[in-house]
Amino acid sequence: MTIATGLVVANIYYNQPLLGDIAHTFHVSNGTAGRISMATQLGYAAGMFFIAPLADMFERKKLMLIAFMAVIIALLAAAIAPNIHLLVLASFLVGVASLTPQLLVPMAAHLAKPEERGKKIGVVMSGLLIGILASRTLSGFIGKQFGWNAMFFIAAGLMVIMGLLVYIFLPKVEPDYKGNYKELMRSLVHLFMNEPQLRFAALRGALCFACFMAFWTTLVFLLKENFNLGSDAAGSFGLVGAFGAIAAGLMGRLSDKMDAFKLSFFTLSLILVSFVVFIFSGHSIIGLVIGVIILDMGVQATHISNQSIIFALSAEARNRINTIYMVSYFIGGSLGTLLVSSLWGNYHWMGVCITGIALSLIALVVHLFNHRSMQNKATSV
Repeated sequence: MTIATGLVVANIYYNQPLLGDIAHTFHVSNGTAGRISMATQLGYAAGMFFIAPLADMFERKKLMLIAFMAVIIALLAAAIAPNIHLLVLASFLVGVASLTPQLLVPMAAHLAKPEERGKKIGVVMSGLLIGILASRTLSGFIGKQFGWNAMFFIAAGLMVIMGLLVYIFLPKVEPDYKGNYKELMRSLVHLFMNEPQLRFAALRGALCFACFMAFWTTLVFLLKENFNLGSDAAGSFGLVGAFGAIAAGLMGRLSDKMDAFKLSFFTLSLILVSFVVFIFSGHSIIGLVIGVIILDMGVQATHISNQSIIFALSAEARNRINTIYMVSYFIGGSLGTLLVSSLWGNYHWMGVCITGIALSLIALVVHLFNHRSMQNKATSV
């Protein structure tokens, strides 16, 4: 489950170190190329919203195998796209079909013992985070050596292998929900309106991921502009960010033993500190490395804390709860990408840093204003 989560989620992030090369191929601006990353994230959010809730209604393994077939087709379409518009469309479909991680994480929570749920989520999430970060390293190297198209062909091959492994090894988990699709989707509204902890975690997660994507989308532009480095250098920063995966496993264990809200104040503060570091690191590789470590630890640890909160709410609705949270999460990421892509032309790196500081401050304010009421709610439950 951990390996599948990492390899599938990587599909969403392969394009980020390649945006400069793609812009050059199709003779478009960096801001226009940034729409590819935004489209992929929006597609992921759409897949989670309209398809992932079906895992509470249909057998999950079968749903995953269908998703694998769809993502293989979408990746091949991206590889052979003749223009930027079709590449944006194919990227959206890649995002839609890459929903398997959002079926596996709730499955891990479902199969785990309650006292070990945070730990098990942390293990699977470590695979997801390594996939996110290592994908940039791999695609940066492949793009430099063989061209950006090659990465999508390779990704399609990896999905063929992973689909076979899921078919062979993954257990079947029968659904608990007995209604129809229309009622299933209506229940998302009910869950959102009646679970304040879910709303709180969703907003906090969206703001954090907006910060995360603001940095990673524009890093390749900064490295080219200030350091004259290419996609391979941008991808290598993914290895630096692997510290976030270590933090995920640690925070999963800590969330089983201590107050997740208190833990989150520290992790949210790390995000703010990282962008302060970035302000002074526009011409410093060492500064960027330090900032990446702090940023990834803060974002990923907060994400684990959020998931520990939401997966304790309702066992029979975990896929739908995860859908609400993750759709909010990736909408936040896509808006962060759109915002900094628009600002880059006029404000460059300083615009990215100010955006990150503003969003992380808002996340801290949201956390502090809701902290007491969320604790009281958790105590009453």
